[in-house]
Amino acid sequence: MTLTIDADRWRAYARGLTERIPGLVPVAKGNGYGFGLQRLAAEATALGLDTLAVGTPTEAAAIKDHFAGDIVILLPWEPNDPHAVEQARDPRVIVTVSRLTDLEVLANLGGEKPRVLVEVLTSMQRHGLPGEHLQAVQAWQDFLQLEGWTVHLPLAANGDGYRGNRTEAETLARMARDVAPAPIWFSHLDDADYLALAAELGEGQTRLRIGTRLWLGDPAALRVTATVLDVHPVKRGQRIGYWQRPTVTDGYVVVVSGGTANGIGLEAPSVAKNVRQRAISFATGGLEAAGLALSPYTIGGAKRWFVEPPHMQSSLVFVPAKVEPPQVGEEIPVEVRNTIATFDHVVTPDAG
Repeated sequence: MTLTIDADRWRAYARGLTERIPGLVPVAKGNGYGFGLQRLAAEATALGLDTLAVGTPTEAAAIKDHFAGDIVILLPWEPNDPHAVEQARDPRVIVTVSRLTDLEVLANLGGEKPRVLVEVLTSMQRHGLPGEHLQAVQAWQDFLQLEGWTVHLPLAANGDGYRGNRTEAETLARMARDVAPAPIWFSHLDDADYLALAAELGEGQTRLRIGTRLWLGDPAALRVTATVLDVHPVKRGQRIGYWQRPTVTDGYVVVVSGGTANGIGLEAPSVAKNVRQRAISFATGGLEAAGLALSPYTIGGAKRWFVEPPHMQSSLVFVPAKVEPPQVGEEIPVEVRNTIATFDHVVTPDAG
């Protein structure tokens, strides 16, 4: 599978967002949103950004040679992880702390003061110190370099992006700053809400972490294709695939690149917010159980059905006889989620 990037358009979008949002911190974690961590580290450098956020200590180590600025590790610091301890000793690395006991361990590491972000517990109930524990942070301030407080907000309950988070963000920010007047690092805030809070809290006192919206915010700049590997005409009733299911009509078995190793057939769970969405989910599940899952591959202007579950690096899809089959070697569109996809090739033809 190939991800083709309209580099000029992609970079123009990212540049516009960074110019519009003061204090923006790009996020590069996991599979690097399909682009790869090192590529995103290089792009963050080209954008002139001074800080890059990653998910884990291992990811921090992987991008150090590709980004010269500060590196924030988003997952809470774990004292029993030797990689986490090693990164906490690096003066370029800022670790996130969500437990008071871990602050104490960090304070006693020795050497230079570790740089820390202290996470405040939000309504997500995931990581962070509850409001009543924030005051205790003061006991360790002389032994640590407090880079700020971090507030990781949920998606809006009404499904409207991040709108509706400002009240919680402002409340927690003021609570934390009453303990120590350090910058507040936010995630999942609407641009207008963030800019308003940035104006209230003062210049240089806020930062906004952005990942998906920065790298994947302009879908038209990205195109994913798969290569047609083989095409076989089949007759109604002919058995095909590993599981030798009979075809229900004449047509073609089209073998295309991309399988479970690329993220094809894998999907992060989504929330069904209403009865209609639950019904669709139920219906889709029933079709999949019957071996009738719709593939993400488009041939002849429509998505085609899988013959069977995707293989490791290729998939079999069925094209009815009335549709002109693609040619071997042809590139066809495939719809994937970049956050779980692994591409064989990432190309930027317009950038050389």
